[in-house]
Amino acid sequence: MKKRGLQGIQQAEELNITAFLNLMVILVPFLLITAVFSRLTVLELNLPALDAKGDDSAKVKLQLELVIREHSFDIQDANIGLIKKIERNQKDSQWKQFTDAMVAIKTRFPDETSISLLLEPEVDYKTMIKVMDKVRSAQVVSGFDVETVVLFPDISIGDAQGVNTDVAETDAASVQADEQSAQE
Repeated sequence: MKKRGLQGIQQAEELNITAFLNLMVILVPFLLITAVFSRLTVLELNLPALDAKGDDSAKVKLQLELVIREHSFDIQDANIGLIKKIERNQKDSQWKQFTDAMVAIKTRFPDETSISLLLEPEVDYKTMIKVMDKVRSAQVVSGFDVETVVLFPDISIGDAQGVNTDVAETDAASVQADEQSAQE
């Protein structure tokens, strides 16, 4: 019986963690190196107030809006209306026209820092981000130097109202009729 009891006592085997340590030696530096390349960019957006258009007692000032449509950029003032319309295409010339228009507006209204981007549902995310970058600042050539000019850093985003062409044609026809009757 004693022999049987001695055979039941076994020594515990040693845990071999060499493979695990080799994995950690490779994995930890790899994770540290790749963590540097993943950066998060945060854009600060200001949402328009609910009662922003309800206050008529204040002085009328520029309320710049950029309506991003599927085939055009409409730069407009909320009070006055359309300022400039730029046709969208896949060429860099549209961005040159766009930047020139934004710089011209900024030179006329140097204290203005806010703009509202109104997007149609068909406009893709990439276009929205590119427009936001172009509206925030621009590269301007003065003499032999290239300067970065801050344009409109306070950006609000909203949905564009659809354009009803029948109503627009009716309004244009009624304005022409009024002008003709005034001339007579």
